[in-house]
Amino acid sequence: MLTFNTQKKNTIKLAKPLLIAGLLTLGLAACSDNHNDTPPAVETPPVVETPMEYSYSLTLSNLTYAQPLSPVAVSLHGDAKMWQVGQAASVALEKLAEGGDNADFIALENNLATATAEGPTLPGTSVTVNISTMDRAATYLTVATMLVNTNDAFSGLTGVDISTLTLNQEKSWRLNVYDSGTEQNNEAAGTIPGPADGGVGYDSTRDDIDLVGYHSGVVSKDDGLPSSVLTQAHRFDNPAVKLTITRTK
Repeated sequence: MLTFNTQKKNTIKLAKPLLIAGLLTLGLAACSDNHNDTPPAVETPPVVETPMEYSYSLTLSNLTYAQPLSPVAVSLHGDAKMWQVGQAASVALEKLAEGGDNADFIALENNLATATAEGPTLPGTSVTVNISTMDRAATYLTVATMLVNTNDAFSGLTGVDISTLTLNQEKSWRLNVYDSGTEQNNEAAGTIPGPADGGVGYDSTRDDIDLVGYHSGVVSKDDGLPSSVLTQAHRFDNPAVKLTITRTK
């Protein structure tokens, strides 16, 4: 009688599945090893900001009766002031305040953008000046103009922060008159550059207190100064100028 070792047969049957499972495990491990390498880092290109243009429209209105205003100078710059009450005027400001010449004033080193009116602003009229910049640091505004029927009176504002203006927003100021303190207010013939006299403008000799202050006003020959070439018509009250700025871009 033939007999069979059933235990051995069962062992053979179990070994085959284990062998297959082992081969599959080795295959998966091999595949896994081929794909475990860290991929090379992808460099992200730097973000380049598109330059933005900032544009403003400024309207200056002459509120006086007989004081033409010299071509208005407009400047955008960093955090600085072009003049301060109680401090000496720069030569550039002196030239503007004594003769109405704003060339040196708008050429000052700290200006980042400048503009100027083409001509004077007559009493009762207005002028609009547009100015633009792509410099994000140009967030402060200075405006200056001379009352030309005076010795050295000027009006304006300086170092005003306009960075918070939004598109189409406007802001207005009513401006008083300053005295540059560089020329005596004698109102004498030959010292007034405006149409009331047609005299000399800028003179490098400083014969006044040499400090910027608020102007005390015109005296005139009608008010007790016989040597004056001015009349009561040339007197002015504060505010003498209205300024409005609108952000247009």
